[in-house]
Amino acid sequence: MEPGPEFAKLFTTFEHTAYRLEMRDQYNIPREAEPLAKFLAGEPDISYHEGWADMVRQATAEGRRFSRVRVVSFPLTNYTRFAMWVAGHTREAGDDIRYLTREQATGLPPYDYWLFDSCKLLKMRFSEADEFLGGEFIDDPAEIVQHTYWRDAAQHHATERDEFLSKHEQRDDRR
Repeated sequence: MEPGPEFAKLFTTFEHTAYRLEMRDQYNIPREAEPLAKFLAGEPDISYHEGWADMVRQATAEGRRFSRVRVVSFPLTNYTRFAMWVAGHTREAGDDIRYLTREQATGLPPYDYWLFDSCKLLKMRFSEADEFLGGEFIDDPAEIVQHTYWRDAAQHHATERDEFLSKHEQRDDRR
């Protein structure tokens, strides 16, 4: 599945849960280039993310749940620091984003994926330049069960953003 309207439709049509495992330290997302630059210049602007926050807010109001686990390396990349700042705003909309260190993530797959309603698996593909290329739907029940196990294990060990930052900020020499 390529990026575009069909991919975007997944986020408004799931029934119960949308979960993502994020394994990359950097994402090259064109619509985030300017907000990232502003963040790094000390002029953060969250307005670009209002569409996502509105969608999450709507899903949450309907009883549907967005959750993610982000695996991070130290020192934190500029992108990771930016994404953690953004997560402080999107959690207010209902986006439950938790964190694991790279060391804690042994045993998890080395790629990103979305798992919708514990039955629709989308493995994500990225270019060498960290650009999202699309995803591959997987319908093999055994592979879906494996990814559900990885989701549960990651969520069990992951910590909420503020707790993670409090515990690990001394490891980020750029703070």
